Amino acid sequence: MLNFTIGPVMSGQEVLEIGSRQVPYFRTPEFSEIMLENEKLMKRFACADEAARTVFITGSGTASMEAVVMNVLTDQDKVLVVNGGSFGERFVQLCALHAIPHTEIKLPFGQPLTAEHLVPFDGKGYTALLINIHETSTGVYYDKQLVGEFVKRNGLFWVVDAISSFLADDFDMKALGADVMITGSQKALACPPGISAIVLGPRALERVGETTVKCMYLDLKSALSNGERGQTPFTPAVGILLQIHERLLQIEKNGGVAAEVARTAALAADFRQRAANLPIRMFSPSPSNAMTSYEVLRASAFDIFTTLKDHYGIWICPNGGELRDKVFRVGHIGSLTVDDNAALITALEDMNHKGLMG
Repeated sequence: MLNFTIGPVMSGQEVLEIGSRQVPYFRTPEFSEIMLENEKLMKRFACADEAARTVFITGSGTASMEAVVMNVLTDQDKVLVVNGGSFGERFVQLCALHAIPHTEIKLPFGQPLTAEHLVPFDGKGYTALLINIHETSTGVYYDKQLVGEFVKRNGLFWVVDAISSFLADDFDMKALGADVMITGSQKALACPPGISAIVLGPRALERVGETTVKCMYLDLKSALSNGERGQTPFTPAVGILLQIHERLLQIEKNGGVAAEVARTAALAADFRQRAANLPIRMFSPSPSNAMTSYEVLRASAFDIFTTLKDHYGIWICPNGGELRDKVFRVGHIGSLTVDDNAALITALEDMNHKGLMG
């Protein structure tokens, strides 16, 4: 099976090999050393402040989204949430669940965030902004410079869900002024799902220290305290953390974040060029390197997903809701090559020749 989904993605052989081993006991100096190095490399790759910290949550990206909302925001905040798809909507739901006062900036599916969307909220007393910098459900990649300038201009606390864009697109946490960055193991880290990571800048650490959380498992004070000795409060997904360690070391050895972003960008550009003659068009005018969303012109997007899976042994990402039959998504992260791109294009061209794409 050839996997072009946006997560879980295909892992490299070294990461897969670690997953085949017996899981070791983790309350040891050896595991602590690995975890401390994981934290250091995550901070470096996010271009975070030297005083920043990284915590690893055994849970999907949503677990870390909720942990952040609970630990750094209170009912005294006035929060802006960019909602351009199902993951922006998830931040809205989390704010509502935890009684965080918030306002949505609601965007049409696939459309970029513009200065005109932000102007009405300048100088209106907002304290924080939450954004999924890559709205994975639609493929739009928001203009981080535009948002960063708005955040700085208004003195906002900035939470960035970079779950699917970390290591696929440039992201300099310190230069942009982001206070929190969230990512997940099953995206460009190319490991199995089960771990999400939160990089907390100095202002975020202050907020965590000042907030009382009515939750044991997602209490970031406890995670930070245990992290000082390279441990977690509860039993983590040990095997995945070992795989993340291997993957981070690989990225460092292969030229760091810049090289990884360049590799992903090249794969994305190659695929988009090859797909240009198919009866599909890019759904978002501002895509991430991580993924391309395609609007189907004359067929059902979900049927294309099903046919590729069942008859060609290739996975792409379907959509749900009102985009189910309109849009499919092709990932460019994980252990993919230009030859894999060619294989998917060949399958789509065959489907088109057979009249299966309209």
